[in-house]
Amino acid sequence: MKKILKVDSPNDYARFVEAPELHPLVSIIHYDEVSPFRHSLNSYGVYGLFIQRQFPKSLSYGMKTVQLNDASIIAVAPGQLGGLEDNGERITLSGWVLLWSPELLHGSELEHHMDQYQFFSYFYADSLRMEPDEWLSITNLLSQMRQELTEHDDSPMLRSILIAYLRLILEYCNRIYQRQLSQEDLGGSDLLKRFHRLLQQYFSEGHQLSQGLPSVTYCASELAYSPHYFGDIIHKATGGTAIGYIHAYIINQAKSLLMHGHNITETAHLLGFDYPHHFTRLFKKVTGLTPSQYLGK
Repeated sequence: MKKILKVDSPNDYARFVEAPELHPLVSIIHYDEVSPFRHSLNSYGVYGLFIQRQFPKSLSYGMKTVQLNDASIIAVAPGQLGGLEDNGERITLSGWVLLWSPELLHGSELEHHMDQYQFFSYFYADSLRMEPDEWLSITNLLSQMRQELTEHDDSPMLRSILIAYLRLILEYCNRIYQRQLSQEDLGGSDLLKRFHRLLQQYFSEGHQLSQGLPSVTYCASELAYSPHYFGDIIHKATGGTAIGYIHAYIINQAKSLLMHGHNITETAHLLGFDYPHHFTRLFKKVTGLTPSQYLGK
């Protein structure tokens, strides 16, 4: 089995890197003060922003390995998996980590806006690249936020202040995201994002349990394209096929379910497969490993 650090609360990670625990629902860690520490492959039950001058090479993020830029931000959300498995090495990093529980947002306006921040999606596998003034603004906000936590006891007023800081930091992140988005080729990219959101919606609403796995014909129809033309656009945008994209999305979800303790039969059922061996066959086709081999890596 992989060594997985379950970050079900913000302080699970704080304890791992031996940082102070400041609040039950929020953790603010200054890497410069706690380094060196060990790598960790994290299973997140919280939201997080990793704001660093330099990241370790070849981080895992979902089903991808990503190379990251200096002075940038990685955003993670509940249900995601990322990091590097602990191999005993101790590393020194510079920057900040902000982790918060979804419970902090309950009943707030921000809770209803979280789905607007697309940079939390696995689909957005790039980092948010900061300009020097953005680094200064965001890290100053984190410093002020941490000061609030150290000087004031937990209360409804403190939580309102924390949410206000959090909303401002997320708006800075969204400005960076929108700037990077505007620099991309938005032809096939826009369709790809709508395709991805359609798959997210299909599984989040449980359609796979009654209708089975989504097909290319279904996705093309929902996005108002003929299947053939839709396939051509996806191929141009990704270099692969539309069905390959669907399969990659499904296996990404499967990895998350497996890492969160579901067995192979349960995972196959939750994803809409008729039989577990159909799931195992697709998993091996996409990853080169059976689910059992993947869990045993």
